[in-house]
Amino acid sequence: MLTENTSIEAFIDALPKVELHVHLVGSASVPTVLELARRHPDGPVPLDERELRSFYRFRDFPHFAEVYESVSSLVRTPEDVATLVLGTARDLAAQNVRYVELTVTPYTHQRAGMPMPAITEALDRAVREAREAHGVRVAYIFDIPTEFGAEAARRTLDHALTHPPEALVGFGLAGIEQCRPPHRDTYREAFAAARAAGLRSLPHGGEMSGPEMIWENIEGLRAERIGHGISCLDDPRLVAHLRETQIPLEVCPTSNVCTGQVASLAEHPLPRLLEAGLFVTLNSDDPPMFDTTLTGEYRAAAEVFGLDRAALAALARNAVTASSLDAAARQAIIEEIDAL
Repeated sequence: MLTENTSIEAFIDALPKVELHVHLVGSASVPTVLELARRHPDGPVPLDERELRSFYRFRDFPHFAEVYESVSSLVRTPEDVATLVLGTARDLAAQNVRYVELTVTPYTHQRAGMPMPAITEALDRAVREAREAHGVRVAYIFDIPTEFGAEAARRTLDHALTHPPEALVGFGLAGIEQCRPPHRDTYREAFAAARAAGLRSLPHGGEMSGPEMIWENIEGLRAERIGHGISCLDDPRLVAHLRETQIPLEVCPTSNVCTGQVASLAEHPLPRLLEAGLFVTLNSDDPPMFDTTLTGEYRAAAEVFGLDRAALAALARNAVTASSLDAAARQAIIEEIDAL
């Protein structure tokens, strides 16, 4: 049982958590990536652990995207897809994570030659096995990789509408934000169709671009949550809107530092987002690639920004509230958090 003398580290370890912003390929731990690399040795990813860790040192976001694509190229079969999901569930279970909304980019798997029904079958099977083996509930977000433009949007939407996994809850948009403007109308149409099918609008925005991208997410894509969103602070009108509407921001501090969007953790705008009264959740994005975990993000929030137990518990509650869990499941996790 936790007491007032329990360390903040032990409190964070015991805190029930929900992860809302983590990518399937980016969530692959080093052992999982090595397994895939050795399974497909003709790929561009190092087969040695030391070389792989060096491979994960990023110069900037485009370099990160290049490395991410290299790792993604190792995912060639439905079994590879299931391996990633189960590896993620195992790693999250060890951090007391109860539920995860895992972002999948099905277009990259389609390009590798996997048929949509086979991808979906692997995702469905992994959900069942993750719950049975690790006690973690897995849901999926299908996202469009902006680097591949309109074709990726069309094929991602087609997959979401015609062969959706049972646990598909959301539709997203990720990748290099500067690639979006030429395909703005295509993305708007795709998101409108996804919303009409009952999927939540959960795009990235405001990570490597300014507030205008967040506005487009809100006004053009009808976003229910914003992936990252940290550049909102550059626009007082946007901050006021986010404060009034309480649209959740999926904030990923270590990721922002590793991809060069923020100079250091100490300079991360997380404290200012909280001071502005915005709805913030903590997330890990691509944890092994950034040498972090969801637990590590909570520890950084305590150590670097001085957040106390109450503030950390509030962030954990926010993630539950912003999730796609049903009301009863949300309440059960919130009661666990409150019990601490």
